Amino acid sequence: MLENVKKFASEFFVTGNTLIYAADISIVLTSLSIVFALTYFKKWGWLWREWLTTVDHKKIGIMYLISSLLMLFRGGVDALLMRTQLAFPNMEFLNSEHYNQIFTTHGTIMILFMAMPLMFALFNLVVPLQLGARDVAYPFLNAVSFWLFFFGAMLFNLSFVVGGSPDAGWLSYPPLSENTFSPGPGQNFYIWGIQISGIGSLATGINFLVTILKMRAPGMSLMKMPLFSWSVLSSCIAIIFAFPVLTVTLGLLFVDRFFGAHFFTLDGGGNPMFYINLIWMWGHPEVYIVVLPAFGIFSEVVSTFARKKIFGYKSMVFALVSISLLSFFTWVHHFFTMASNTVDAFFAVTTMAVAIPTGVKVFNWLFTMFRGRIQMKTPMLWMTGFIPTFLVGGATGVMLAVAPANFQYHNNYFLIAHFHQVLIGGVTFGFFAGMYYWWPKVFGFMLNEYLGKWAFWLWNIGFYVTFMPQYALGLMGMPRRSYTYGWDMGWWPLNFVSTIGAFLMGAGFVFQVWQIVYSIIHRQRDLTGDPWDGRTLEWSIPSPPPVYNFAVIPQVEKQDDWWYKKQNGSHRNKAVKYKPIHMPKDSGIPFITGFFWFVAGFGFTFEWVWIGLSGLIGVAVSLFTRYLQKDTDYYIPAEQVEATESAIGGARS
Repeated sequence: MLENVKKFASEFFVTGNTLIYAADISIVLTSLSIVFALTYFKKWGWLWREWLTTVDHKKIGIMYLISSLLMLFRGGVDALLMRTQLAFPNMEFLNSEHYNQIFTTHGTIMILFMAMPLMFALFNLVVPLQLGARDVAYPFLNAVSFWLFFFGAMLFNLSFVVGGSPDAGWLSYPPLSENTFSPGPGQNFYIWGIQISGIGSLATGINFLVTILKMRAPGMSLMKMPLFSWSVLSSCIAIIFAFPVLTVTLGLLFVDRFFGAHFFTLDGGGNPMFYINLIWMWGHPEVYIVVLPAFGIFSEVVSTFARKKIFGYKSMVFALVSISLLSFFTWVHHFFTMASNTVDAFFAVTTMAVAIPTGVKVFNWLFTMFRGRIQMKTPMLWMTGFIPTFLVGGATGVMLAVAPANFQYHNNYFLIAHFHQVLIGGVTFGFFAGMYYWWPKVFGFMLNEYLGKWAFWLWNIGFYVTFMPQYALGLMGMPRRSYTYGWDMGWWPLNFVSTIGAFLMGAGFVFQVWQIVYSIIHRQRDLTGDPWDGRTLEWSIPSPPPVYNFAVIPQVEKQDDWWYKKQNGSHRNKAVKYKPIHMPKDSGIPFITGFFWFVAGFGFTFEWVWIGLSGLIGVAVSLFTRYLQKDTDYYIPAEQVEATESAIGGARS
């Protein structure tokens, strides 16, 4: 009996690596500290009432934000481990198996569990406020979406200490991801972690699409809508068409692994190319799904800090929507080396075509800054840092779109540099700009500017030091996913410089954490609700906004309506007759539903069918319970609204 327990434990838990043991200890200590703090301060009830059961889009946005920053830390540590391994030739810091696991989890976490939730955080925190709405269209579904993301991310990260991490790359091409080459639970963690969070992402896309189309304030036609909301609309269109493809693809891969089917193996008539086509039909639009909202953020930031109306509003809208559509016609450029010449030519042209609307936006941002009264606050720093970074990423993207030349760049470090140039320079810089820009609105206090500028420069300098050498390494022939190399290759000086740059970026993240902690302690309250002299509706209400957002739904007359009302003085308080406000009730069912999805995913990951089926039954019972619920909403009395508005400053629109 004891021997059986030992054998089970040795296979169930990840062992044999000092780094893993250190992580185990830190996870246990952190968990115990949280439990102790909640118990000591008697906050378990507060945690359940205020956060775990909330359907308030602002609190859900904050939970997305915290989760994404934690995942940025996890993915960033993975990156530093890889760069340490590659700093010198023949390093033995990581073995090949551990290196494979780390580059797999790094890519998956950064795209799906860092960039996506950071994007959804900004959707939740900003879009209803920009539209003049009191909530999203489906608040309950919004909470379900978050908990599906959260438990999917937890399931994926559990592989770090239990069962073993996936190691077939962040897109898990077969046959490497099939049972023959990836036996054990690691690949199943990948499938179920992404599958569960992906369903939540699809639901979020539907929710915000309906919110934007149906819940705009009176008078806000689509062509008066802020550009960030336009970028969210464009992103949601892509989500709705792309994520079902991911769900089906991972479902078929699981059927291959669990039932022994052959969709993606040559045995029995399958073909790995089916998978490669399907995964990139989701994978390339996914890049635009996360970068489009960043374009919207830059448009808001540049207009506010240049103190000018955005140049070429209509062309910006056209660019955002056209990029969303073109993103579905470019996926083959990821494997030009495996397609025919005719197919390569078509996808080369469509890929280059994306550069046209992208270039339009860059010119519009530059013309907005031209002769503007620019204030170089932290959000604007990230905006200006983005432009040269993204231009290099775009130019190298066009180089990769040239099919014959692509044969030279394929699967080497040139591609790695380009990919990070776009995703860090475009997406991460953009979301950081958004985080700094809307932080005072969400939390009601300012972030320290001095520490924020240190963080920006460390990130920006570290970025160039990291990735510029990698272009040269690619042209020198260094393959991607190499875990070591010899002294005779001549690659180590550039790799060493690249590693220094990665640690500079890590120092930038440390400064950001320091900045947030410092700002919480030395809280500089924003009592204006409009610290940047903003242009859109979210700046017309107090910071942080009350639970109902707007005591009186605003009447919109122009694009940048809040700005124009400030100019003509019509924004000042008027006599208002408040009415009861209809709001959704909080519910614990979204949290419980997400937990049962976690149980189902965990069971199927280890092929313990009875646990998996129990989880699915739990999901069905949770949803049926929701179906039977009748008491799902309430009204805030007019007297309570009036008292709240008197206490926090009142509606000004």
